[in-house]
This record gives sequence, structure tokens and C-alpha cells, in this order.
Amino acid sequence: MGQHQIRIAENSEERKIFLRHLLHDVHALDKMVENNRFEKGVSRVGVEQEFFIVDKHYKPSRNGPEILAALNDAHFTSELARYNLEINLEPLHLNPTCFSEIESELRRLLHKADQIASSFDDTLILTGILPSIDLRAVEMEYMTPNPRYQALGEIVRRLRGQDFELYISGVDELMLAHSNILFEACNTSFQMHLQTDVNEFVDLYNWAQAISGPVLAVSTNSPLLFGRELWNETRITLFQQSVDMRRRLRHLRERQQRVSFGHKWIRTVSEVYKDDISRYPLIFMSDISNDSLDVLARGDVPDLKALCIHNGTIWKWNRPCYGILNGQPHLRIENRYLPSGPTVIDEVANLAFWVGLMKALPESYKDIWKIMDFEDAKENFYKAARTGIQTMMTWEGNSMPVQKLILDILLPLAKEGLEKSNINNDDSNRYLSVIEERTQSGKTGSRWMINGFRTLKKKLGRDEAMVTLTSAIHKRRVTGQPIHSWPDVSLTEKDLLNIKYDVVSTIMTTDLITAQAYDPVELVITIMEWRNIRHIPVEDGHGNITGILTRKRIANYLSSGQSDAYATAQDIMIRDPVCIDPSCSISEAMHIMLDRNISCLPVIHNGQLIGLLTDTDMYVVHEKLKSMEMESRAMNSLSSG
Repeated sequence: MGQHQIRIAENSEERKIFLRHLLHDVHALDKMVENNRFEKGVSRVGVEQEFFIVDKHYKPSRNGPEILAALNDAHFTSELARYNLEINLEPLHLNPTCFSEIESELRRLLHKADQIASSFDDTLILTGILPSIDLRAVEMEYMTPNPRYQALGEIVRRLRGQDFELYISGVDELMLAHSNILFEACNTSFQMHLQTDVNEFVDLYNWAQAISGPVLAVSTNSPLLFGRELWNETRITLFQQSVDMRRRLRHLRERQQRVSFGHKWIRTVSEVYKDDISRYPLIFMSDISNDSLDVLARGDVPDLKALCIHNGTIWKWNRPCYGILNGQPHLRIENRYLPSGPTVIDEVANLAFWVGLMKALPESYKDIWKIMDFEDAKENFYKAARTGIQTMMTWEGNSMPVQKLILDILLPLAKEGLEKSNINNDDSNRYLSVIEERTQSGKTGSRWMINGFRTLKKKLGRDEAMVTLTSAIHKRRVTGQPIHSWPDVSLTEKDLLNIKYDVVSTIMTTDLITAQAYDPVELVITIMEWRNIRHIPVEDGHGNITGILTRKRIANYLSSGQSDAYATAQDIMIRDPVCIDPSCSISEAMHIMLDRNISCLPVIHNGQLIGLLTDTDMYVVHEKLKSMEMESRAMNSLSSG
């Protein structure tokens, strides 16, 4: 879709013309399949590497467009947010050293990007979801200034008719509403392409669906979002929800998401495209000068432009793709479900594992519907996204741990597939051993990250833990060692100089205990004692703050001699308390507290209470800032000495 000049499909006459081209493209595709007009006997692999860019505080950077301009390299392209870029490698024949060539080229291009980013005081991070990302990074100033991205955001919001919403339940729970599409930018992936012969496409596409669950389970790398521990591969549900164009209805009509696993095995090459045209409204179109059926009748190769544009707005986890290379049309399968990172060798190992499995398609799976229910493959995929390497999967009707499935069945198959493809034996052993050791240890990117986050949270605030974890990912990535050999994160890794204490959202308390206006004061006092807290905001039934109660306020009331055993929160609360926005600077909040002689500030966003900042929080930050200043002076003294 990004290669075409597109616009929203809203002009009725132009839309009719484009839809006619879309139908003709499908008919042309069927004719090309029937007449075997595709390139034969050629396998190629290709990859797309997305990555994050962070500033010196390991927070999302806004320098992506400037870094892209400075790179001046056609391999790099922009992404939805200013803190993401993408590398597109040239496709390679599946030759004996193709995987090591891909690894070498990725390292070269990432090193180039690292050098350019460092001139902006920025750093690259390879991960599915950036641990240190926060809600500031999904505001409009972080969107890449590109009409295509703005058009996509506009059409998604128009079709939904309401705000974007997230609801993800894991170890923690995340419920958010937002006004733009930038939730989608919180994901980065490592997308893999495999060109197939047209006569093998159906069998291989179904096989790709079948192996998606175990391949994802051993590759998960995205367990955290906004400081919440969610799915092992949270990207799967985040991406599906962030571009969900369906309106909420009051009935059970079935409607497929545009990001989906699919709903059945396919029987023909064009079946996926026909189903998508039937299910999903056209959202973008472009000017098309040549009718594909006319082009085909002349003996030329049609570009199927309308079909490619529509296909580019439907993000299946395994997506069929049509392309033309050196004048020859081909079909390929795009694997879209694997996350970026955590290292280049981990990513290329994932690629080799997947390609090996694809090339080792067992004869019995060529009529896959005879031995495996589609629902089993789909269930395996979503269970893998939720629980990763700890998943139990259904395979050929039996339930087994995914580690056993990979070690006993899939790894030997992948090795066989790489041997059939004449892959260099040293390369095959090197990459598949990474998968084997990762599987045996159970140490995927997500498990390493979860363990580290839990360790850091015992002593650090949520934002501090998120930043420290991001810093640790970077430091280990540049060593080049695969994830299963990474040392665990420890509290000694905290680098105070990298943590930026700037706005109240980074230090406020979000796990709030609140009271209702008619709650008895006795209940409020008891809860304060139970929870060992000094402040309780008072809310109405709509989540709007109406007052606040403090220990001091309650003590003064009880000692006044006019206390009432049946008094309620609203009788004695501080009405219309001073509130601040989460983007308020910490220094400004500190001055407000001092000037007003108050000990806490409710934090409000869009009229709703989202956090509480207390004088204790301020004291802790003040001590940390003092420590940072002392450490900075010590370092400057050492460097000057």
C-alpha cells in the first residue's frame, strides 16, 4: 500500500471504477493461475526489520524523519510514528548462505542507523513493544508527517464512529480510550517473506497457518505495555484492537477484524483475496490506467494494483502477496506475527526455523483439513500469544507442551527442510541451535523481560523499572549474544542519569483507593489505616473528583468536638481540590504544593481522575535528583581529572 499514491475511497464515481479494477484483478489472478503464468522453481526470502528509536533517557524519540533523511538510504523507510523506522532488505534466492547474508546485511544497516541516531543523541532498540513507552508517545505530535498515515487514522476513526479503545487482560489489566491511531505504533515486527511456486501455494499457506502457534510461542518478545504485564506477545491483541474498524453493535452479528488469523483452510490461490473483498469495505483507492484483463490479453504481466492496495489494508498474520520481480510475477507468503528483536541472530534464527519448516511440508499435511481442524491452529496461535513458551498445544489431535512439540517434531522437520534447500550445514546448525537452546531453557524475550520487570519493580517505581529494562535490552543487544544467553536484569543496573524525572505522569500513583461522597467517615478512616495511606480522593458516580480527604483533615474534624458518628465523606472533604494534568512538570507541581501548602495533588485527564501525587512522592524524587546531581559531579570530576 505504501508504494502507491492512495486516497480515501469516498468519491462514489471513482470508487465504482476502482472496484471494477479490483474485480478484474481477481479474475486476472485466476487466469494467471490457470495458465501457470508465474515464475517457477525459484524460492526467495525477504525480511522487513522495524525498530524503535529512543532518546538519551530511553524514551521514544521524535527524530525519526530527520534520522531517515540523514541516512539517505533506500533500504530505510518511515513508519506511523516518529520513533519507528523500517529496513527493507533486497530479496535473496534461497541459496546455501542466504541466512548468514541476511544477518550480515541487517547488522550493517543497523550499525549505520546506530551511528546516525547517535548524532541525534538517540539509540535503536529491537523489541516488539518498547517497555519504556508511555501515553505521551501516542499523542499526535509523535505521528510521522505523512498524508498516508493521516488518511489511515481518519478512515479508521470514521468507520468506528468512536474513540480507539484497548482492553487487554493478562497478569495486569489495561483499559484505555484514545483519540487517534497511534496505539498501532507501539508495535514493531520482523516480517518474513517466502516466495513459493503457484502449484504449492495453497498447501504451503495452510501449513504456514498450522505452524504459526509454535513458531510464535518460541519467539515472543512483547509482554509489557504502558508498564502493565499483559500477554507474552501483547502485539497480537494490541495491533488487532488498534486498527479495529468495527462499530460496537447490540447483537451477535459476526464481523471479522481487518487484523486476523483467518477463519478456515483455503482451497484455491485467490480464495483469500475473494473472501477479503467480500468481507472488508474498500477504504483506499488510487488512479489506475490499465485494466489487468486487457494487459493479460496482450500477453503482458498485470501489476494487479487495485488488489495490492486492498490487500495492504487487511493485515492477516499470514498474508498472501502478489509481486513482480525482473518482469516475472510471483506469489509469496508474508509472516507478520513475529516481533522485532531482541537481537539480530534471534531474528534470523526465527527466519531459518520458519523457512525450514515451510520447505519441509509433510506429505500428509497437503490435505491439511483431513488431519487438523482449523480451529486447533487458530487456538494454538492465540494461546501462544497469551502464554508463550509455557503453552500447551493441540497437534494431530494430541495435547502437548509446545517445548516438546518443537524439540521432538518441528526442529527435526526444520533441519530436514533446510537440508532440502541446500542451506550451508554450518549456518543451519548455528541458527537452529539458537531455537533449540531457547526452547530448552524457556528463556524467550518475553520471559526474560517479565522476570526482569518483576525484579526491578520490587525496589523501583514503575517508570524507573520500564526505563531500566529498556536500557538493559540495548546494552545486551549490542553484545550480539542471543536472548537465551543474556544475564538476568538486576537492581544494580539502574543508571540514575538515564532516568528523566520531568512530568508528573512518570511518578504519580495510579493504583488509587477512592471514596464515594456518601461513604461514612468511619469507613474512610478504617480504609486509610488498612492501606497505610494519608489521602483519599472522593469521586462521584461518573469518576469525576469532587473532593479529597486527608488524615489531617479528618483528625481536625474529630478533635473539633462537633463530630457526627454518621458523617459522610462529603460532609468534611476538601471541596474543589487543586488538580493538575499528567503533563504538568514535576517542578511546577512542587511549587503548587509549596504555594498552596497542600500535601497532595489529584491528577486529572479529560475530566477523569487518573493518579495522585503526594508530598512523599516529591520527597523521593527530590532525593533521587540530588543523588543524580552528585553522581554527575563525580563523573565530571573524574573526567576532568
